[in-house]
Amino acid sequence: MSSKRKIRYAILGVLLLVTWTTQLIPGWGEVYAQSVYPVISYCLTSFSRLIPFAIGDLFIFLSIVGVIVYPIYACCLKKKKWRGILLNDMEYLLWVYVWFYLAWGLNYSQKDFYGRTKIPYTAYTPDNFQKFVDSYIDSLNASYVKVTSINEPLVRQESVKGYDEISPTLGVHRPPHQSPRVKTMLFTPLISMVGVTGSMGPFFCEFTLNGDLLPPQYPATYAHELAHLLGITSEAEANFYAYQVCTRSQVRGIRFSGYLSVLSHVLGNARRLMNEEEYTQLFNRIRPEIIELAKANQEYWMAKYSPIVGDIQDWIYDLYLKGNKIESGRKNYSEVVGLLISFEQYKHS
Repeated sequence: MSSKRKIRYAILGVLLLVTWTTQLIPGWGEVYAQSVYPVISYCLTSFSRLIPFAIGDLFIFLSIVGVIVYPIYACCLKKKKWRGILLNDMEYLLWVYVWFYLAWGLNYSQKDFYGRTKIPYTAYTPDNFQKFVDSYIDSLNASYVKVTSINEPLVRQESVKGYDEISPTLGVHRPPHQSPRVKTMLFTPLISMVGVTGSMGPFFCEFTLNGDLLPPQYPATYAHELAHLLGITSEAEANFYAYQVCTRSQVRGIRFSGYLSVLSHVLGNARRLMNEEEYTQLFNRIRPEIIELAKANQEYWMAKYSPIVGDIQDWIYDLYLKGNKIESGRKNYSEVVGLLISFEQYKHS
C-alpha cells in the first residue's frame, strides 16, 4: 500500500471516528449544531450560491452513475481485480458518508424542538385539540386570498425577516446570508413523479425547490426548505418554522400559504381524533374556495405522480429518517400539529 493511500485511509478513519463519536455523545451533537454548523453552512453557501444550478443534485447523480459504472470500466477495460474495485467503491462511499454528516447531517444529533426552546410538550386532549382547530380554521379562512403568481424576491425577503425575528426565542439559526439563493431541482419531472416539492442539499448547503410548484405552495415550501438549511432536520419542525414565518408575514399571499401548508396535517389528525359528526362539522367550516384549491392542488400533483416510483422513494426516505433518529419516519411531517398545540399552550400559559 502506498504512503499516500495510508494517509488517505488515516484521515478517513479519523473523520469516521469523529462522526460516530458525535452521534453517540449528546453534548458533541449540540456543540456541532450550535457552534460548528453555522460556520460550515456559511462557508458552503458562500460557494454554492455563486453557481446558478443545483450542484448538489449533479453531485448525487454523478456519484450514483460513477459507483455503478466504475466497476464495469475497471474490470472490463483496466482488467483490475474485483477486490480492489470494491475497495475503491467502498472508500468513495465512506468519503461521501463523512461529507454528508460533517457538512449537515450531524444536526440530527442536536436537541429536539422542546429541548432547544424549553417549551414544554403538551399532550393531545380533545379540549386543547378542539381549541387549536377552532382558532386555526378561523385564521385560515380569514387569510384566504387568491395567489396566482410567484414573487421570489418578496418571499426571500419575508422569509429571512421572519427567521431573524423568531431566531432568539424559537431555537433556530438566523440565515447565513441575507439573500439566500434557492435553486430549481435539476430533475424536476422525475422529482414530481415522487411528489417531492423541495429538498435540502447537504453536501453544499443549498436548498432546492421543485420547478412545478404552484404559487400558493411556494412561500411555505421555500420557508420549509430554508429551515433545513438553518440546521433543522425534523420535517415536523421544518413545517412548524415555515408556518411561523409565513403566518407572521404582512404579505397576504405568504400568510395564506403558511396556513394552507398545514391544512392536510390538521385534517389528518382531526380524522383520527374526532368522530364522524365532529369531523364533518369541522370540514364544513372551511371556506369552499379553500377546499376547491386544496382539491385542485392534489389533482395537479397526482397527475404527475408515479405510484411505483413514489412508493420506492417513500420507502427509502422512511428508512433514511428512521436511521437518523426520526423514529416516526415519514409520519414525522404530520407531527407539526403537536408542535403547534404545544406552542399555543405555552403562549397562553
